[in-house]
Amino acid sequence: MVARERAIILEQVKESGKSAEIAEKMVEGRMRKYFEEVTLLSQVFVVDGETKVADVLKNAEKDVGAPIKLTKFVRFALGEGIEKVETDFAAEVAATAGVK
Repeated sequence: MVARERAIILEQVKESGKSAEIAEKMVEGRMRKYFEEVTLLSQVFVVDGETKVADVLKNAEKDVGAPIKLTKFVRFALGEGIEKVETDFAAEVAATAGVK
């Protein structure tokens, strides 16, 4: 996945016509940003929107007074778990009215 992302970014940078050393710096910067978005501990904590997850864990360690180890997590996608129940309103009305 990382190699594919690097190849995509490298291709975009090559199209911009930058020199090789500038292009490599641009790729490194974009890869750093990619890892911040994809890696859990580098992501922004959803509750406050500013603090990184790693910093939230460090603060929790201080509060608890013991080391905290993240062993698993659950990933939710926007809208996941929301099922829309589709009903036939006409059939529902007919059933209520006793009409078949």
